[in-house]
Amino acid sequence: MAEKTIHLKIITPEKIVFEDDVDAVYAQGKDGSFGVLPNHIPFMSSLAVDTAKAEKNGEVFNFSIIGGTFQFKNNEAIILSEAAECGNDIDTTRAQLAKERAEAMLSNAETKRDIKLANAAIARAMARLKAASKR
Repeated sequence: MAEKTIHLKIITPEKIVFEDDVDAVYAQGKDGSFGVLPNHIPFMSSLAVDTAKAEKNGEVFNFSIIGGTFQFKNNEAIILSEAAECGNDIDTTRAQLAKERAEAMLSNAETKRDIKLANAAIARAMARLKAASKR
């Protein structure tokens, strides 16, 4: 009999951000977005700094994902990321301030390294704001 759910685990070095059985998982890979339903073929992808979502019984869970990897096999999905947060747990004021600081850093950047660091900080802040806005 075919499985009807996916066991999803979102893990950072500090903690397990999310673990539950879900109906579907959607994420942003470095090569584009993808979705996985139960009984999908085994699949791996590098993840972009963006968002991921899981659906369970019509409820949607949004997460900011700061890069990492996605692995799917035998109806188990694992997201390993340096940083990840549930959208409901994100302080939008703090994330907006981080975005503004990163934009100021970019406008004052003098080297390619400074530009790269500022753009990475903007991407992280935008991922957090995007996940939080989908509450």
